[in-house]
Amino acid sequence: MGKTNAVAKLGVIGLGGRGRGLLECLLGMEDVEITAICDQYEERLELGLEIVQKSGRTLADGYSDYKKLLAREDLQGVIIATTWVTHAEIAIAAMKAGKYAGIEVGGAASLEECWELVRTSEQTGMPCMLLENCCYGREELAVLNMVKQGLLGELIHCQCGYEHDLRDEVALGEQRKHNRYHNYLNRNGELYPIHGLGPISKVLDINRGNRLLTLTSMSSKARGIQHLATEKFGETDPLAKINFAQGDIVTTMIKCAGGETIHIIHDTTLPRPYSRAGRVQGTKGIWMEDNNSIHIEGRSPEHQWESFDEYREQYEHPIWKQYLDEGVRGGHGGMDYLVLRAFAESVMNQTQTPIDVYDTAVWMAITVLSEESVALGSAPVAIPDFTKGKWISREAGPVSYYSLDAVHEEREIGYFAEPNRIPLSGDQPN
Repeated sequence: MGKTNAVAKLGVIGLGGRGRGLLECLLGMEDVEITAICDQYEERLELGLEIVQKSGRTLADGYSDYKKLLAREDLQGVIIATTWVTHAEIAIAAMKAGKYAGIEVGGAASLEECWELVRTSEQTGMPCMLLENCCYGREELAVLNMVKQGLLGELIHCQCGYEHDLRDEVALGEQRKHNRYHNYLNRNGELYPIHGLGPISKVLDINRGNRLLTLTSMSSKARGIQHLATEKFGETDPLAKINFAQGDIVTTMIKCAGGETIHIIHDTTLPRPYSRAGRVQGTKGIWMEDNNSIHIEGRSPEHQWESFDEYREQYEHPIWKQYLDEGVRGGHGGMDYLVLRAFAESVMNQTQTPIDVYDTAVWMAITVLSEESVALGSAPVAIPDFTKGKWISREAGPVSYYSLDAVHEEREIGYFAEPNRIPLSGDQPN
């Protein structure tokens, strides 16, 4: 998908379950070469090397130290799928080494690391892209297309979240070396805002004519994991006695410069079906994910919902039209493949990524800001402007098939950036 005449030479840092899944997806792309992989755990590194070998590709070099991988001159970019608290550190080192940085999703632990991501990207000219696959979900892109065509009118309110029963994953996280365990044990806030906030930010033109201003967060008590551990292992089991800091339900409200409001929910330690809780509501109608429904004033029956299926077919995003024809592949219903293609093709063409460092920084910052608000009794907290005022007049990023700022048909695929020049402001060069 997409037309390029180049090859992206990438490395993968972090080979846990998520990292290995991304590695397999990348190995399925003929114009992507994986020349090096890295993990500090030897058993994970061996699993990664086996995946490369079984793919029939040239065997990649393996490293336990990511700094040695970044020293390679043949690498153009790296995929970073390590623990949440090391994402920024490694991405900063990657950009300083002249590599594109692709970061797997996760919230920040400090505002300083978000600012350092921005400063490093601006100083080095290297892009930093949060690999938010949900921005390329079929429903999310169809809704983006509808919004761009004005079907919902002027947007007023959006909702999103991460509602996913992860009790087993968190409870057994110490044994499985899963990064969520220590975060849930010690932190209390909106730990995973990006699956929902990423697509919603693109719908609301955040960092390009709009921005996130303030937030307030509230956390419930934490009982879900203890209850599960007690039921499964008995009340005397050590897991049943652990007091997790992370509340079962964390609710965050954000106010935007344009006057819109965003509601985010984090709900991962109670029994429930999966949802990203999507809702986009404007002066002409509303879309809701949970009941696969939509209501458009003057088109839908009065005071009644319609199925979103017919609308999705009518407003199918060009990316998904072609994707369905060619064959959906990769993890998470195909979203993994699309977000990795968006990153890889940016590397090949030496253009800015469709999710840039300013998006990356502000989405990641929501976690630490939410923690602060919860700790202050749900007090409002200001959200930094990582663009330093540029958001007011920033135009859409370079024209690209994978753009999330505008909808481009296949025939419009192209890049306005000059070779080896990355317009960090996202503006198209004159």
